[in-house]
Amino acid sequence: MHSIELHYTLRAGTNRNKALVSHPLIGLLQAVALEGSISGAARRLGVSYRHAWGELKRWEQELGEELIVWGKGQSARLTEFADKLMWAERQTQARLAPQIAALQADLERTFAMAFDPEAHVVTLYASHDDALVQLQEVAVSQRLHLDIRFCGSVDAIRALNEGRCTLAGFHTRERPARQSLSAQQYRGLLKPGQHKLLGFAHRQQGLMVAPGNPLRLTDLASVADRQARHAQRALGTGTRLLQDELLHEAGLSGQALHVLPQDEPSHAACAARVASGQADVALGIASAAQAQGLDFVPLVTETYHLVCLKAALDTPAMLALRQVLGSETWQRTLLGVMGYRPHASGEVQSLSQTFPWWTFKPRT
Repeated sequence: MHSIELHYTLRAGTNRNKALVSHPLIGLLQAVALEGSISGAARRLGVSYRHAWGELKRWEQELGEELIVWGKGQSARLTEFADKLMWAERQTQARLAPQIAALQADLERTFAMAFDPEAHVVTLYASHDDALVQLQEVAVSQRLHLDIRFCGSVDAIRALNEGRCTLAGFHTRERPARQSLSAQQYRGLLKPGQHKLLGFAHRQQGLMVAPGNPLRLTDLASVADRQARHAQRALGTGTRLLQDELLHEAGLSGQALHVLPQDEPSHAACAARVASGQADVALGIASAAQAQGLDFVPLVTETYHLVCLKAALDTPAMLALRQVLGSETWQRTLLGVMGYRPHASGEVQSLSQTFPWWTFKPRT
């Protein structure tokens, strides 16, 4: 049994490591796997060959297992043990990302207020979304700290209604039908006149599959027909709701899919499961597929919505956020995220104008 110890780094600036929690051994193994040699891995990591070699030998002695093997004239490759170790760490990273991000948000909020008492803070509960992480980086330039807690779409709106956050993020299909499952889910949570939407983004959702799409999957019907191993999101998430809608439209139930045990907490976790070979397919966003080197089969365009209480619209923090969302800097940043494009970013929208779920008779 090996123990795990965590620490965090505090430094000036807004640039972060992509991995919220990282370990140098895993980074070294990934570099060897990518480069096919220890010298190439050393160059990739910016360290000497002697250092990389020494670290591998030190960890082999610590763990009691070989990590690298190679034959004469052959490239270096990971042992089965090292490969399992690397993929297990990747999957754990992906699964724990929401909890780690919440802990990071608590720490960043504390230090933001300590170093700049005039900084604005917006607490945002939201369905997992890669663009929100990018928005968090851009917002810092306006002395705006986004305290993001990733959760399911339904839980995010409930948190807003219960006063646990200022803003909530959820997503629907670009043109949700009046009698859709989304309408049934969100109609009771959102109230025209009480809630207001802020325009944010369109994004693509689709099938995340192994490179080359070996099973030739095209939609959820083909996933069911081929009994592909499917990694899915948890109940209460917007992506699980989308999955149920697509199955319903195809005349299928959830039992038609070969669903793997343990629902995943994020798009990244689903993508990691496909990349590791544990799953054949998962429903998710294009950027998550790209990050894991997967192919992506687009199925629908979604609108990602930000919602707040009407009373909060003109607070200094929300005005700062609306300014960031409408800026050219943010538009350019969003276009750089695969599968995303701006959609009325920062514009205030009413529920009744956006969704076909409410109808009101004109006053006479």
